[in-house]
Amino acid sequence: MNDDATESVPPPPAKDAQLQWPGEFASGEEAAAAMNALTDRTLDGKMGIRYTYVAADRLEASMPVAGNTQPFGLLHGGASGVLAESVGSLAASLHAGAGLIAMGIELSCSHHRSATTGEVHASATPLSLGRTLATYEIRITDDSARPVCTARLTCLLRDV
Repeated sequence: MNDDATESVPPPPAKDAQLQWPGEFASGEEAAAAMNALTDRTLDGKMGIRYTYVAADRLEASMPVAGNTQPFGLLHGGASGVLAESVGSLAASLHAGAGLIAMGIELSCSHHRSATTGEVHASATPLSLGRTLATYEIRITDDSARPVCTARLTCLLRDV
């Protein structure tokens, strides 16, 4: 075990820490910066996902291809799934509001082309927003705005 890697991981926030709800920020960019600070210790952080715009009606993020590839050097389909579920779940949580969380219950992904360099960019937009379910379409593109993957995520909205 590498002790240096263990020591560099900051401790998680206290369980009773007061976190500002992303919907309380003045802009989608400000909310994105706050989300990036919170996700450094999560799977989003490990995958290199960085939020660029955070709002309930549109949520955007980017992820590097490097480090998220299969052995043949192509973006791993599972990495696209992680990106899709991350942006869709956060958007659904914003729709639900404070006191509720979104839990992904169905994710489907169609992969259109490979990506081998640069970043991929995800944009989540709502398809159906209800009191207990929210469904989002997530479009993932490469740096040239060509479609890499389209996904649909349905989330169950539950009390925290």
